[in-house]
Amino acid sequence: MRLEGKVAIVVGAGQTPGRTIGNGRATALLYAREGARVLVVDRNAESAEETQARIAEEGGTARALAVDATRAEDCRAMVDACLAAFGRIDILQNNVGIGQGDGSVVRLDERAWDHIFEVNLKTVFLAAKYVLPTMRSQASGAIVNVSSIASVAAMPLAAYKTSKAAVNALTQQLAIANARHGIRVNAVLPGMMNTPMAIESISEATGVPHDDLVAQRDAQVPLGKRMGTAWDVAYASLFLASDESRFITGALLPVDGGQALKVG
Repeated sequence: MRLEGKVAIVVGAGQTPGRTIGNGRATALLYAREGARVLVVDRNAESAEETQARIAEEGGTARALAVDATRAEDCRAMVDACLAAFGRIDILQNNVGIGQGDGSVVRLDERAWDHIFEVNLKTVFLAAKYVLPTMRSQASGAIVNVSSIASVAAMPLAAYKTSKAAVNALTQQLAIANARHGIRVNAVLPGMMNTPMAIESISEATGVPHDDLVAQRDAQVPLGKRMGTAWDVAYASLFLASDESRFITGALLPVDGGQALKVG
């Protein structure tokens, strides 16, 4: 019960269909298991409702809400819905990200660049913009942004890497700007993860069979030659969302099996 009495918004708490669980759904489930009441937010209403149903099956408390987090009015409505349902907001988890259509700068279409930045960065900005007034009035709160180890490591996808590096910078800016209000802001940087968005999406886009892709990605991980799972991201997020990290803000926490150490 590390989050007992707390209310969390998890943006991107649905997931891409696949054999495994995604970061957002795993985090929403774990937060609920640890005692939080959770607003499960996703662009896909059906996927959000699936996450809510799983939480309810385990005896947790959650509400599902369909939100396009790239739209200011939707993010404002998200905050209003959370306050109406639960009366406060203690945790905001920003878990939205895409890389479709990305590539090298020379090959990258301008519209793809704009869309990736809108989804990966603007959603973090808008969610924080509308959640922070409530957290400031409470003089407490924790924001956890899901970035990527790609933000600090070599990566052939120009827009994805740059947008996630911007998430890191925004995380640190939000941390220093809101420290005096008792609000902490940190980021998790996942590396090679075995999630549906990573495996099923890449397999479909590249034509590499599922099991072959898993084996290729496993081989790139220094720690145990095996990718992480969404639960690794969820447990790191739980620590940063909980009072156990009460003296930590502005941190960029790698969850990557040592992948980033290759530059050291």
